[in-house]
Amino acid sequence: MTSVQEFFDNNLRLPSPPAIALKILEAVREEKNSFDDLAQIVSVDPSLSIRILQIANSSLYGLAQPVDSLAQATSLLGTDALKNIALSFVIVQEFQGESEGSFDLTLFWRRAITAAVAAEMLGDAVGVKSRSAFVSALLQDVGILIFFLSDAFDYTRVLDSKRVSGKSTCETEKELFAFDHTEIGFHLLTAWNLPEMISAPIHFHHSVENAGEYQQDARLLYFADKISAMYHSEHSNAKSVEVHSGLAEHWNLSGEDVDTLVDAVGEKSQEVLELFAIDPGEIQPFSQIIQAANIELGRLNFSYEQLVLELKQAKESADKLAKELKDANDCLREIAVRDGLTNLYNHRYFQERLEIELKRAYRYRHPVSLLMLDIDFFKTVNDTYGHPTGDHALKTVSYELVKLVRDCDIVCRYGGEEFAVILPETGAKGAKVLAQRLRRGIEQKSMEYEGHAFKITVSVGYSATDMSGAESSRAALIRYSDSALCQSKQKGRNRVEAARI
Repeated sequence: MTSVQEFFDNNLRLPSPPAIALKILEAVREEKNSFDDLAQIVSVDPSLSIRILQIANSSLYGLAQPVDSLAQATSLLGTDALKNIALSFVIVQEFQGESEGSFDLTLFWRRAITAAVAAEMLGDAVGVKSRSAFVSALLQDVGILIFFLSDAFDYTRVLDSKRVSGKSTCETEKELFAFDHTEIGFHLLTAWNLPEMISAPIHFHHSVENAGEYQQDARLLYFADKISAMYHSEHSNAKSVEVHSGLAEHWNLSGEDVDTLVDAVGEKSQEVLELFAIDPGEIQPFSQIIQAANIELGRLNFSYEQLVLELKQAKESADKLAKELKDANDCLREIAVRDGLTNLYNHRYFQERLEIELKRAYRYRHPVSLLMLDIDFFKTVNDTYGHPTGDHALKTVSYELVKLVRDCDIVCRYGGEEFAVILPETGAKGAKVLAQRLRRGIEQKSMEYEGHAFKITVSVGYSATDMSGAESSRAALIRYSDSALCQSKQKGRNRVEAARI
């Protein structure tokens, strides 16, 4: 069973926290540092300074007087508030960019920021003075983002399974990965050395009873997430019922108080989202959403019994359709990315995945390498023993390549007798070592098919983003590796050559 640490080791290295975030955290740990010291660190980034002043002057904090300097903002809001605002801005900025696969990054941050606003306002409403509610709520689902950055293709299985089974996200993640996004998020933030008051509530916001001294903070996050879901997800009515009943049970809030709070969260979230440069979408007070729904419901001339029957039939039909769609999606997903003969990833998936790995390498400033392999004298195998033997050779080489690489490497059939291997988190030195391992492994493999015994060798060319002068585009990396492969064949085959850049 894979551990969280093994997941990071095999899929991606822990992304490093932004440098300015580390300085902010170091400053607030040093008691001798004044408000001015912390403001001085933040002022190094002019855009960050402006945004902090904007949010300090927003209705979220409702200060009695305008704030026009970082030192003034810090003295009025406090060190913790400034730290949380600054951390929130730099982390959101670090993880912004193009969406990965089917993952809607804008929606993710829209939900996260709404949850952060909800946590801040709910804490004030119920008297829970959490020093890190905003940033903890903002990052409570960062584990989901990490799952997608690791492999958006695989994580869609979680979403499909969740829709069909009706289980929670955490339950479905544990079935498929042996751990859930709360553990991934906690591991990441702990590795970043963020304070426990931020990371612990994130770890337990779906299992509040296990949160110990952070139980109230974790419960804030749990309900903040539900309030955000009322605006940004399906089944908002069900979330509304849970929020009303839960806040009444735990903090004795009346239905009217909850309605007022939820409406205010929607209003303030729109303002804060714009400060974070996130498209707020069409957020409107939840009471208006419910009112519109009630008006529409009133137009229906159904009896109670008819409504129950219609609902039952609709649910049965939807469950059946969801199961059929999941099965079809699983099948199509495999067909779309696998080569029919070798069962390796196909050329289309190779192109898409290499682009993703290059973006990830750029984001985390880590290298990525590409190997191109070609079976030597493959035409001779086909001409001598026949194409069925050639097909057997292709399948055998494919199997050996998968066996010889690491779990995080991606082996693809590039076309014909040519293969490509993407090596995440690997520079030129590591690529050379792995290329030689693959070359020797194939060379030592004895093949036999329908009475024909023979051996095969491969020529290998490689390139890496950390090579001096290398471009980091997909086309460039393929061109470099292909050129190196040509050199390998020209120099006698069954050898490894590095790209000349």
